[in-house]
Amino acid sequence: MGIPMFNESWIALSIIISVLGLLLRQPPLLAVASLLLTVSGVSWAWSRCSLRGVEYGRKFSEQRVFQGEELDLIVRVTNRKFLPLSWLRVDDQVPADLALLEGKVLPSSQPEIGHLSNLFALRWYERVNRLYRLKPHRRGFYAFGPVQMRSGDFFGLFQRRQTLQQRDWLIVYPEVRPLAELGLPTKDPFGESKAWQRIFEDPSRTVGVREYQPQDSFRRIHWKASARLQKFQSRLYEPTTSQQLVIFLNVATFPKPWQGIVPDVLEEAVIVAASIASYGVGQKYQVGLLANGSVPGSDQPLKVLPSRNPQQLTRILEALAAVTGFATSSIEQMLNSESPRLSWGATLLLVTATVYDDLLANLLRLRDAGRRLVLVSLSEDCPDLADQGIRTYVLSGTAGVDFRPPARKSPPGTIRVEPMHQGEAVSPWARPVIREKMP
Repeated sequence: MGIPMFNESWIALSIIISVLGLLLRQPPLLAVASLLLTVSGVSWAWSRCSLRGVEYGRKFSEQRVFQGEELDLIVRVTNRKFLPLSWLRVDDQVPADLALLEGKVLPSSQPEIGHLSNLFALRWYERVNRLYRLKPHRRGFYAFGPVQMRSGDFFGLFQRRQTLQQRDWLIVYPEVRPLAELGLPTKDPFGESKAWQRIFEDPSRTVGVREYQPQDSFRRIHWKASARLQKFQSRLYEPTTSQQLVIFLNVATFPKPWQGIVPDVLEEAVIVAASIASYGVGQKYQVGLLANGSVPGSDQPLKVLPSRNPQQLTRILEALAAVTGFATSSIEQMLNSESPRLSWGATLLLVTATVYDDLLANLLRLRDAGRRLVLVSLSEDCPDLADQGIRTYVLSGTAGVDFRPPARKSPPGTIRVEPMHQGEAVSPWARPVIREKMP
């Protein structure tokens, strides 16, 4: 769709001038009218073709990084036609809090969305690359796009606009800290190691029965087989050498959702969950993650089932990067619904910023059912449940702390010079621009 900068009254004026030139027999008036009509016609045709064959793309040096790490973003514009572009403005939608080490993100009407604006001039069959250096300070899924491009004729009389529904994602993992830095013990943080058998049984997988022995629990009794044989029979479970650790993350920072969210406390809870998951994977546990949140842009819960897959830690960190403060259900509801689906020998570890009566009562019910539980709380009001069979850790001193690192500011007038290759030109902007001739 063309947006005329050249008013239609100018065309009407050129026609009037032409008529006057014919009536008055004045060649100069006819020349002015002809020039005006020619310029407007050429400008209109130029603007019509200006955005044809123009391509826009982004390229990240890394699609997944940890918060605080630096990466490169290359913005690439290509003109695949013989007609040059005297000007091309590109407005790329990016996260408003995107940390650029050079340049800046312009605000928009939406508080969470900004614009990365660039102005180009391209010759025929030319490609231009512009380099940005990013250093995201917050974890999350960062969406880039869509893109709005504007261009027009050389005289600036007409312009055209085009929107490209082109999206790219940058995933920023949460920070991973050593357990000692969090205040957790580095030796057997989830219980005595001798309490774990190197080869233990998975109660969810029955492989047969045998005669009941005095040391057997009543849960092992196979009642149908006992009734058939007229004496007690115990189930035989499939042995496994894998220890399971399932992390339950409570994304709520208050007992009730309507009470609000404390972002810094939520960030610390995510860091604690990521650090414990990293430790568990390093100790060869089957680690899983369940959170009472949802995947961005959908109603699917955040769920990573326990596995020994080499990519398991990556999956968990990606899930934690997507965590928001919106809770789709209470954490006690999730514990009740998900725990029956997990292996009986798994350790259920709860990371929560708030501890309240309903949650404590639910944990005690799970303990009475024979579940192995660990509670990691960020609230100093959390009672110690160790004497009730639940290993408890209280990470104090985190509430109210601003975990955001200070924004990095470049000295005024600083220009970073990048090595150039043959056929490249330096942009007048304070960012490296690489020009390439298209084959």
